[in-house]
Amino acid sequence: MNTRQGREFLMLGRIRKAFSYSLDGLRHAATREAAFQQELIILAVFSAVCIVLPFDTFLKIQLLVAHLLILIVELLNSAVEAVADKVCVEFDDLIKQAKDMGSAAVLLMFIATFLLWGYALSTLI
Repeated sequence: MNTRQGREFLMLGRIRKAFSYSLDGLRHAATREAAFQQELIILAVFSAVCIVLPFDTFLKIQLLVAHLLILIVELLNSAVEAVADKVCVEFDDLIKQAKDMGSAAVLLMFIATFLLWGYALSTLI
């Protein structure tokens, strides 16, 4: 194996490990994070409804991406909370601010998705 092939092999190994770590994170969130579990169930239902309703394809993609973005923001929020809880076990104003801002990010993503759903439903009228 030449040097280039060796680097490519190492890169593939790194990609495989990164993918495995990502799956571990999803598995953890889906089995241990209540907010993520609830959102996953709700968004699975809304995604199925989105696919069934006669929206145009681009609007369906936008709605499905919005659903994924909610889950992404929730994962980031959960990560912030986990680190904050590890760093500081007693009450701290900055930790509270960090957790509240993570929660606010999830809320804003829900509002954006709600607005997109409102537009989508208005196209059916």
